[in-house]
Amino acid sequence: MTLSSWRSSASSALGAGEAQVILVLAATATAEVPGISAAGATPASRQFTAAADAELLLMGPAAKCPHGLPPLMAGVSPALISWCVLEHLGLPALVVDAGCAVAPGIPHIRLGGSPARCLSSGRAMEDAAVMQLHRQGQRLGYRWAQCHPQGLLVLAECVPGGTSTAEAVLSGLGLDVAGLVSGSMPKPPHQLRAALVQRGIAAAIARGCELGQPLAVLAALGDPFQAFSLGLLEGIAQVPGSEAQLLLAGGSQMAAVLALALARAALPLRQVMAQRFAVVTTAWVMQEACSELAELLIRVGASYGVEPLLSHANLHFDKCKQQALRDYELGFVKEGVGAGGLSWLWELAGFSPQALAAACDQACAELLYR
Repeated sequence: MTLSSWRSSASSALGAGEAQVILVLAATATAEVPGISAAGATPASRQFTAAADAELLLMGPAAKCPHGLPPLMAGVSPALISWCVLEHLGLPALVVDAGCAVAPGIPHIRLGGSPARCLSSGRAMEDAAVMQLHRQGQRLGYRWAQCHPQGLLVLAECVPGGTSTAEAVLSGLGLDVAGLVSGSMPKPPHQLRAALVQRGIAAAIARGCELGQPLAVLAALGDPFQAFSLGLLEGIAQVPGSEAQLLLAGGSQMAAVLALALARAALPLRQVMAQRFAVVTTAWVMQEACSELAELLIRVGASYGVEPLLSHANLHFDKCKQQALRDYELGFVKEGVGAGGLSWLWELAGFSPQALAAACDQACAELLYR
């Protein structure tokens, strides 16, 4: 399937009311490493990021949410962008806690997972925890594709430190991704990340971990979001006769999940995934000078004999009144909570990126000055 035909099918699902969002929350102690993440100004504040983002997504900028958004170096939560799209398009959203430090104060599904250890340990999660999250993802994905054979599921995430676990997992699968993975700061911490990944891989090998095997790589270097989402992808792809599509709304983190799924699948199922799944991100990620998502997906595809679909939204904030939004143009935040994929759906529904920017400007003022 070409990107054009994928867009056409996605448009049909959106028009028929067969589109839904699933936001998966998780945590990793990797986010506590100084300088590794800007999803919260301090390591302590990052423990609340996922809960606060999920609350903003469902409750909106005018509401008094149970957990306040953690202070950022610059910018504002991408959940604000995603809320604007959900509110305007009327898309239903399901929040899943795969392993957070702090649970969100909104209705959600709690899977019983725990935050991952730092990837540098080489033992990020227990094997049993990975298997449980994987099975839960498979069941949910299979049931969803059965119930929505022509549907479109948008997978979003909030995992502070998640771009680092993405690089670790991709490296553990044997891909050369040095310098390609994005981040929430103007210049991704490539050297710091690489050092953590090298330590994690060395520690995993020392304890006999069989790198190259997806579930083993996850246990050694990954996070709960990846374990659950791997199962979700597999469950959706395995339903006979279903044509359900999956929009992987994000950048490097979604590329890592797709790579894990392709690594476990036989070639026919890989082709199904390549035709029905698409990675969609923001213009800020796609145009970032210090990373290269397109090249990253080319390498993933070349490793598994497929051509993954990739697209991006055209949203920009250079004309916005709020400095917190203009900070996106300076390289802060860039992506998260499905912002890129949902902005793309906004455009697919026939609305302009400029209209979304204006809606975000108004919502940001309401959030910051309520």
